[in-house]
Amino acid sequence: MTVDIEGVTLHLAHPDELPVRWVGQEEVMRQLLAAWLVVDEKDLPMNPRLVGKPGVGKTTLAYAAAKRLQQEIYILQATVDTRPEDLLITPVIEGAGRLRYVASPLVTAMIRGGICILDEGNRMSEKSWASLAPLLDSRRYVESIVAGIKIKAHPSFRIVATMNDDASTFDLPEYIHSRLQPQILIDFPEREEEYEILRENLPFTDEQILEYVTDFLQQAHAANERYTVRDGINIARYATKLYKLKATAWGCSKALQVAVLETLGEEALRYVRRV
Repeated sequence: MTVDIEGVTLHLAHPDELPVRWVGQEEVMRQLLAAWLVVDEKDLPMNPRLVGKPGVGKTTLAYAAAKRLQQEIYILQATVDTRPEDLLITPVIEGAGRLRYVASPLVTAMIRGGICILDEGNRMSEKSWASLAPLLDSRRYVESIVAGIKIKAHPSFRIVATMNDDASTFDLPEYIHSRLQPQILIDFPEREEEYEILRENLPFTDEQILEYVTDFLQQAHAANERYTVRDGINIARYATKLYKLKATAWGCSKALQVAVLETLGEEALRYVRRV
């Protein structure tokens, strides 16, 4: 799929399709959808950022919200090595000295009126963020130095950045911080919601394992541990495999304890209860 802009042919990215569903915490879903809403012809959508510990479901929330709007969804994974051209347009040599210009998922979303999820955005350097500054204010465009063109965002284009609340990230420059608003905090879910998330992701798992892992996570949350539902899914999935493989030798309790130990380490065993 290609498009011509100012005489330059851009090769567009493909939208992402993920088998995910948001369970619980409808309030943060409403906050995200409200940020994207346009209430007047002079209004503009906002550029929210979702902040929370790794594994609490920020990307899942962003994707599920985008699906509710029934628009194409493009995910761009940010890293410490992400360059401005990675965010915009990358030149690729195509034989005989010819260049092929490849649009990033973000630029493709801008052109097609889709939604871009900039995942783990605070892993990027300030130089990369600077290339997005005009997109995140009322100008709503980017300029590619590589391709020598300016690209304006479709009116239906929306963006959301997910950001991990941990020590392995950069602080946002102030001029970007003020453009990425509102900040929506994603916290640990309540027990019933956490159980439903586990059941949604692991419909093949025994009830006993789901209840056990939910209790484990809730005890860890109460102690302010950083274990998340993603950790719980990994524990429950591994425990299920161990139990099925060694059912004649191990009980469910043994499988769960080993799964916790080998997923999170010995420190996590303090939150293990006897089955």
